[in-house]
Amino acid sequence: MAWIILVLAGLFEVAWAIGLKYTEGFTRLWPTVGTVVAMIISLGLLGVAMKSLPVGTAYAIWVGVGAVGTVILGIVLFQEPMNALRLVSVGLIIAGLIGLKLATP
Repeated sequence: MAWIILVLAGLFEVAWAIGLKYTEGFTRLWPTVGTVVAMIISLGLLGVAMKSLPVGTAYAIWVGVGAVGTVILGIVLFQEPMNALRLVSVGLIIAGLIGLKLATP
């Protein structure tokens, strides 16, 4: 169950990272509110997951899920560059996340 909670925490990290773009420097009320709520949920779920997972693994997975999701949504939503080096780099992050999952008891 902790792994599911951790992945959810990572997805909320994606939500707040993307939300930051829509706040336009925290000048738009509702995107700012949504971003702050996503931040709180993300950190709260991370804290719950860390009750039973090693801190290093949990934090790395949280950041990794957030990074991969944010890169993908940046490409889809904001037409950020999608080139071979970026995709290989994202693949390496995913490989690292899988490795951490397999190495964690």
